[in-house]
Amino acid sequence: MQKSECHGSVQLRNRVTGNCDQRTSSSVQTKHRTTVQRSKSSSSASSPESARKLHPRPSDKLNPKTINPFGEQPRAPSAFAAIYSKGGIPCRLVHGSVKHRLQWECPPENLPFDPLLITLAEGLRETKHPYTFVSKEGFRELLLVKGAPEKAVPLLPRLIPVLKAALVHSDDEVFERGLNALMQLSVVVGPSLNDHLKHLLTSLSKRLMDKKFKEPITSALQKLEQHGGSGSLIVIKSKIPTYCSICC
Repeated sequence: MQKSECHGSVQLRNRVTGNCDQRTSSSVQTKHRTTVQRSKSSSSASSPESARKLHPRPSDKLNPKTINPFGEQPRAPSAFAAIYSKGGIPCRLVHGSVKHRLQWECPPENLPFDPLLITLAEGLRETKHPYTFVSKEGFRELLLVKGAPEKAVPLLPRLIPVLKAALVHSDDEVFERGLNALMQLSVVVGPSLNDHLKHLLTSLSKRLMDKKFKEPITSALQKLEQHGGSGSLIVIKSKIPTYCSICC
């Protein structure tokens, strides 16, 4: 009986010892794997490639391979925004309690229209404040000064392409600013605008198909006819045959 008990005790000890050995071996293997993973992670973090990602070199900005085409790229300021920020537009926006206004550094009538009027017209394509207000209000106020017709007419060949760019813009508000600017210009230069109308009427004809623009465009065409005379009506009818003259 004692031998049998003794033999059973030995077997039990062997099983316990075996289980302990297995647990110890498993623990050692787990620790080894963790150590290896940490080592790889540390090695990866200290690698030149990783360091380059964390601290990009100035030359990386010039290397197309380092640019992510799907990432958000910083936008360069527009020409008008850059000129405005450098003080190239001689007026500033004054915030009022009811509405905003422009404060000119000197009387607008003393300012040269070239290139200021063209620069303001280019700003009509802006979509951010304060550039939207400064451009449209500056353009309007500059055309109101004494002697504006004599200053504006020589600039028409350069102004028309800029206004056309606003009239073909996909943004509705940009289009509306361009349309208002065209009417303001028509009041000032009169029939001198007729030779350039054909370059602008195509975009107006396309927008007429949009119901929300039918009324403002019709009003603009009437302004063009009113200040451009019979010569403007001929041009308008050639591009927009459905237009009804104000004389009808």
